Amino acid sequence: MIAQTGYAAMAVAFVFCLYSVAAGWLGARRRRADLIESAERSVLAVVFLIIFATGLLVHSLVTHNFSIEYVAHYTSSTLSPGYCITALWGGQAGSLLFWVLVLSLFTLVVVLQNQNRNRQLMPYVTSLLMGIVGFFLTALLFAANPFKTISPVPLDGQGLNPLLQNYWMASHPPFLYGGYVGQSVPFAFAMAALITGRLDIAWIKAIRRWTLISWLFLTVGILQGSYWAYIELGWGGYWAWDPVENASLMPWLASTAFLHSVMVQEKKGMLKTWNMVLVIAAFSLSIFGTFLTRSGVVSSVHSFAQSPIGSYFIVFLAAQIGFSIYWLLKRKKDLAPEERLESFISRESSFLFNNVFFLVICLTVLVGTMFPILSEWVTGSKVTVSAPFFNRVATPFAVGLLLLTGICPLIAWRKAGIKNLKRNFLTPAIFALIVTVVAALSGYFEFYFLMFLYSSLFMLATVLLEFIKGTGARIAMTRESTLIAFYQLIRRNKRRYGGFIIHAGVALLFIGVGTSSVYQLEQEVTLAPNQTLHVREHTLKFHELVTNQDSHKEVILAKLEVLRGAQHIGFLVPERHFYHNSEQPTTEVAIRKFWDRDLYVILAGWDEQGNATFKVFVNPFIGLLWIGGIIMGLGGMIVLLPAYTPQTITAKSPAKGSVPLMQQT
Repeated sequence: MIAQTGYAAMAVAFVFCLYSVAAGWLGARRRRADLIESAERSVLAVVFLIIFATGLLVHSLVTHNFSIEYVAHYTSSTLSPGYCITALWGGQAGSLLFWVLVLSLFTLVVVLQNQNRNRQLMPYVTSLLMGIVGFFLTALLFAANPFKTISPVPLDGQGLNPLLQNYWMASHPPFLYGGYVGQSVPFAFAMAALITGRLDIAWIKAIRRWTLISWLFLTVGILQGSYWAYIELGWGGYWAWDPVENASLMPWLASTAFLHSVMVQEKKGMLKTWNMVLVIAAFSLSIFGTFLTRSGVVSSVHSFAQSPIGSYFIVFLAAQIGFSIYWLLKRKKDLAPEERLESFISRESSFLFNNVFFLVICLTVLVGTMFPILSEWVTGSKVTVSAPFFNRVATPFAVGLLLLTGICPLIAWRKAGIKNLKRNFLTPAIFALIVTVVAALSGYFEFYFLMFLYSSLFMLATVLLEFIKGTGARIAMTRESTLIAFYQLIRRNKRRYGGFIIHAGVALLFIGVGTSSVYQLEQEVTLAPNQTLHVREHTLKFHELVTNQDSHKEVILAKLEVLRGAQHIGFLVPERHFYHNSEQPTTEVAIRKFWDRDLYVILAGWDEQGNATFKVFVNPFIGLLWIGGIIMGLGGMIVLLPAYTPQTITAKSPAKGSVPLMQQT
């Protein structure tokens, strides 16, 4: 009964979607306020029905209703309740239902936000968002039904993929889905602006916060996925240029480029067509990434099995791109720039070059990701593109992008003079050069690493100098303490200084990426009990292998003591897990974190005599990657906070009545 009810809820939601699309479009064309209102009210019905259907599936997962095929495939009687819930996005159909849930909730928020604004755009925004919801419901109803029943009913389920039984997988996929789904809102507003011809700044203001939300979700999701790969997959790294990793990176690159170039449109009325293209590209790449994950055309630890659902996504993607190109061409004249580029040494041109570098990196990732698929279609044999290709092509542009990121916010508009360049960039350039030279003299002399280090330090120095200048100016003006002045500086211009915090995080992240990638130390060794391995200034002493059993897995673990000289530092315990319901073993790495490195140990094998084989990595300064990511997230949240508006107080005068006064804080 639950299966039939859940399917019926999705089917009725689909009908409401179709009605909302038609009513919104007709209401806008015929200027029928009643139809527009009805279309928006239908969104509420869709949200209720999707929440109801999702609730039924979650209830079935938690209560082990194995009559539903999805439940039987992704849960078992021994799976903990927490992982039963995360099984909602552990498989094809459940993750699509979760996608629809998030998108319908986002649509409802958009409708409620715009009850009294953007009324010319909203009928089309509602129709487009409901059309996207309708597409995903079509896929659920006809290709990936999460409520499909199974007979005979198995006594137990297969259980969740062991790789997904990790606490980071409780949050990594929802954040990525939030980022993917969030791209739908800017796309809907952009298309509504094209359809109505209302191409002023209003649609930009309507989507700025939504683009930031999507960008922040993607940023956090990518970083969480990297950390999950680092601690769970057991290969010593965090990013392998895997096709599904690339699928999340591409819309992130497009939306990051938009967040930079949109400032030029707001200030100068330039790059209008380009910004439209970036919004459309970010959404298209989100759909493309979903296609890669769910079609089975690529091999990845992240992707789902081969599925006919891929054809649905190809048709939808082709229709969406064709629809977008049609309206772009139709409004081409209306998107003409209001001003022209006056100088290549200006903020406008630096943002333009910034976007070019983003585009080149994005195209590199796209070509490298698609090349195995295209080669198989053309020649019949799959030619794999590995990490060296991506690193070789993307690294020079990444270095240039870091330099431009330090330059863009501080260089003058229109045309920068020598005075402006010296004031803003001479000190950061000298500081970065000195530190880079010191690093080279200390033995860190790999060319691309030094380029990464210099550009990252340059960007970090520009940010710090800007905070120092701003804080000093406030202290001189208000006599505030340093901490209060620093706080007020950020509070009164969250967008500017939150962006600077994001840039500081990016700089630290890339220093961590460069150092840990180029100077990673790797050793593989087989040790008998009580034998030792020397790794830099540390000694690893192998004590013993231990076997443990519980109700759903067998655990093999090795106990290693970490010593510095004769001093005991602690223990490292790498493990291998063998789940009874799965033939796929998992690796639980052991990591000892120091301020300047991670000591990372994998149990690679063992024999009957109790000897164990270990892979040992030393990852220098990798902690800067995670610290930088946290700072980026913090900066993103600051930018999302409401803009500062000076408060007013009303003072009454016997002669003149009320006089508003600015309250200084």
